[in-house]
Amino acid sequence: MVVPGRGKSIGFFIALGIGLISVIILLYVGWFFFGWRTGILLFLGVLLTVMLISGIVLNTVFLVREIRRNEQQDAFINAVTHELKTPVASMRLYLETLQTRAVDEAKRKDFYRIMLEDSDRLLETIEQILRTGRIGHSGRKPTLSRLDLGGLVQECVARARTLYGLSPESLSFEPNSPITILADMDEIRAAVSNLIDNAVKYSGATVKVSVEIAATDEKNVAIRVRDEGPGISKTELKAIFKRFYRASGPSAPRVPGTGLGLYIVRSVAKRHGGRAWAESEGPGRGSTFVLQLPIAR
Repeated sequence: MVVPGRGKSIGFFIALGIGLISVIILLYVGWFFFGWRTGILLFLGVLLTVMLISGIVLNTVFLVREIRRNEQQDAFINAVTHELKTPVASMRLYLETLQTRAVDEAKRKDFYRIMLEDSDRLLETIEQILRTGRIGHSGRKPTLSRLDLGGLVQECVARARTLYGLSPESLSFEPNSPITILADMDEIRAAVSNLIDNAVKYSGATVKVSVEIAATDEKNVAIRVRDEGPGISKTELKAIFKRFYRASGPSAPRVPGTGLGLYIVRSVAKRHGGRAWAESEGPGRGSTFVLQLPIAR
């Protein structure tokens, strides 16, 4: 299956090649029939040269983009394969142990707990991939309703505390005055959860994450998720929101994931007329992720 955006790009370069061939044919025909009109031939020659140079440059840019995209997709496939295979292999191991060995009740309950956690991880990975497809489909509009943003963020914080076993000091949230937004509840919940999960995962062994909500002006409200993790270099502040992108460099920890979380955040923000961006003073100095959304009137 050809991706629509990529199909248009390929079609453009095919059309460019046909155009260049047409100019070459026209040049030879002109040379044969109108050899005495050197001015026309000179013009066509210059035009052909410019088009050839432009075509070479554009094709080079296109090839570089395709190579980078293929590398990102390969990294995504490897990450997804790992994220799907690891919990399945873990659950299979515990099931085989329960089937072949006598296990006391305490250990049996511990096995069940681990398998449930693995199944949650597996479902989360699948849902992340499916959500990316739904959000990326331009024909699907968000289902809007009036939401209490503070209550929704509180749910996401409580979920993260339970999922990662964090205390209120490690993952803090101070509710503000009630703010209502007009948004798709599932999409906003996914975006906020991705921001919190991202901050917790990249914090390392010592988690210190704070979540804040504050109106930026009369029309917009911002959700800020701060962490004291490895920070982000200036060159990566925008790139990290691209699909499949994974932070690189010596200061970036190797964190399991698909590279879709921040892409989903940015996509949700755009679909709701908002913005998403990252702030950091550099490697080793933590980072802040901001999701800005319009306030419901």
